[in-house]
Amino acid sequence: LATEKGPVYNINIDIFNKIQHTITGWPGGKYNADDSQRPERALPQVKRSIVFSPHPDDDVISMGGTFIRLADQGHDVHVAYQTSGNTAVWDDEVLRYVEFATDFAASQGQDTSHLKQQYAEMTTFFKGKQPNQSDTQEIRTIKGLIRKGEAIAGARLSGLKDENIHFMDLPFYDRSKFDKKVSFEDDIQQTMELLQQVKPHQVFAAGDFADPHGTHKVCFEIILEALHRLRKTEEWTKECWLWMYRGAWHEFEIHEIEMAVPLSPQEVERKRLAIFKHQSQKDLPVFPGDDAREFWVRAEDRTRETARLYNELGLAEYEAIEAFVKWKFEE
Repeated sequence: LATEKGPVYNINIDIFNKIQHTITGWPGGKYNADDSQRPERALPQVKRSIVFSPHPDDDVISMGGTFIRLADQGHDVHVAYQTSGNTAVWDDEVLRYVEFATDFAASQGQDTSHLKQQYAEMTTFFKGKQPNQSDTQEIRTIKGLIRKGEAIAGARLSGLKDENIHFMDLPFYDRSKFDKKVSFEDDIQQTMELLQQVKPHQVFAAGDFADPHGTHKVCFEIILEALHRLRKTEEWTKECWLWMYRGAWHEFEIHEIEMAVPLSPQEVERKRLAIFKHQSQKDLPVFPGDDAREFWVRAEDRTRETARLYNELGLAEYEAIEAFVKWKFEE
């Protein structure tokens, strides 16, 4: 390096400037500002952004601060929950919600006999349930609805309009529980339709493939294939940038980061409250992996560590930083 790119003093300044230019408080681009050294374009002033969330809480866990910032800065932000996440709900939560539905129906003078029968059948099923045994369709539906309600609450707290919250419920997720030879064609078509509907300038997708169940990687590849196909015919895709985020499992290395969005203590707290809306994933998640920390703790520790590393390199000191890498499409 010293021989080919030196002197060392110049290398130091060059790398410092490159890392400094990744930092932006404007993840949707800063209007009326020189964007030659910024990670995102200044124009258009209001961007259509879509955050793809493999599970119903990856959006707020992984990029909750950026999500909130995009909405606060007036961009047209959409979120797309790719799977129902129904496998990650405890069985007793199902009974609790059915009990609530029964009590509510009774309070309105409605017939509850059918609900009581379902409750009894579910209780019997859970008592005899074997390890790794799949739930019935009815139970999977309830678990999915639990997570859907939590996702809506989290997205609303982040500043989204209800019509911008999309539940894709991609078919591969439930189908793969019963058949390991899965075609993803219908998942790709569904993703293409949503992209054509929104025509985003920015797509945010989960790029953390350490997810132990492999769902994140499958979800990313579906998005990528959808965009590759659309880029052959759709003109708007030429202006569509794909940003990868990481979340509960690990973070990008400093030299990989291309957009670093700093968060204030207040924004970290707002992000935490959005994560807390996912009540079924708090305290003791069904699939925590090898890490005993709760997801919100992991998220805060991870983003604080990124901020600490930036600070140690001599850059500004922030409470936390969310990091992104831009996907390079081969033309």
